[in-house]
Amino acid sequence: MLSDEEIERYRRHLVLKQIGGEGQQRLKAARVLIVGAGGLGSPLMLYLAAAGVGQIGLIDDDRVSVDNLQRQIAHNTESVDRLKTKSAAAMLERLNPHVETTLFSTRLVAENALDIVRGFDIVADGSDNFATRYLVNDACYFAKAPLVTAAVGPFDGQLTTFRAFEADENGNSRPSYRCLFPDPPPEGTVPACAEAGILGAVAGVVGCLQAVEVVKELLGIGEGLVGRLLLYDALSARFSTVAYGWDPENPLNGRNPRFRDLSHHRAGATAAAPAATP
Repeated sequence: MLSDEEIERYRRHLVLKQIGGEGQQRLKAARVLIVGAGGLGSPLMLYLAAAGVGQIGLIDDDRVSVDNLQRQIAHNTESVDRLKTKSAAAMLERLNPHVETTLFSTRLVAENALDIVRGFDIVADGSDNFATRYLVNDACYFAKAPLVTAAVGPFDGQLTTFRAFEADENGNSRPSYRCLFPDPPPEGTVPACAEAGILGAVAGVVGCLQAVEVVKELLGIGEGLVGRLLLYDALSARFSTVAYGWDPENPLNGRNPRFRDLSHHRAGATAAAPAATP
């Protein structure tokens, strides 16, 4: 049940017919894992906490640096050199004391990914390296957890949702990250944020969109982004959507899958993200 203080806090949600009291209680009971407490993870976690998501898991092994602060708004100057997970948890506590945080101040790897992902209802990936994106995708597939994933470049971003463990209306598997991006880009062709730069507010726009999609998935409202890639071009102030489908040849949930667990990540398989990371 919602307390009197929570009813007052979430009153703008409670008057929405798509949410109401029942929906707000579902948010309170929800468990969301955020991979990466940086440029995307910051606005994402702030809006999920403000929305009343009951448990937010944060996984990140990095510490706050001064050059993070231009876009990673969950942290501040006093947080420099502090673990990002602990810095972010302190911010969320100040924002909404009703939210519980679960911290993983470590890197997501094949040895811990399934155990961590299985503790949550949905995963939001804002990671900053190529291998992690494929690892999160594969772990969510085996754990049967929905995945909302985003990436940003200097002046652009993209966002989509995966529910690859489900079948569509034709009985085919829904697409996974490996259907959309089957191969890593050649090494060195996608520069890191430190090399390419990024307009900080772009990460804010895409991270906020990611928060909206997570809430929609938790509540089962609206039209999700399964099978649709949302693209944002900041310089032209334009959004577009590209449809994509299941690849029957993909090695995860294709007709003849080669991956039965996460052992291919332990062997050092290369994975890639579709755009520069935050």
